[in-house]
Amino acid sequence: MEPAVDGWFATDGSGDPYLIGAKCHQCGTYVFPPRSNNCPNPACGGDELAQVSLSRTGRLWSYTENRYQPPPPYPQADPFEPFAVAAVELAAEGLIVLGKVVEGTLAADLKVGMEMELVTMPLYVDDGGVERMVYAWRIR
Repeated sequence: MEPAVDGWFATDGSGDPYLIGAKCHQCGTYVFPPRSNNCPNPACGGDELAQVSLSRTGRLWSYTENRYQPPPPYPQADPFEPFAVAAVELAAEGLIVLGKVVEGTLAADLKVGMEMELVTMPLYVDDGGVERMVYAWRIR
């Protein structure tokens, strides 16, 4: 198993996943995905960000359901199954992170304000036979 996108999440010593973000040295603004420069805060001129671990839990801020097969080059599921996408607010960081919701949970199961937690799930198997993982949200 390998990440589908390197550098966006990792696991701690107990195997629990966490997101890798960045924090501006000058104003303290957080960003995801991580980067090393260019603070996203328009009121800040900071150009140096440090890599940090982000909260594993948050509250559902918004959500939607994808009911169509993503076009190539995205992995194609056969047969296609609809899936939910969640925007989860990490209160400690003041940041909203978008991600898939675990399989088996659709929009009808979600409600704004619910507690969500970070997990990982398989996205696809690449041409070399390696299972590629992504971070995902599940109801806590």
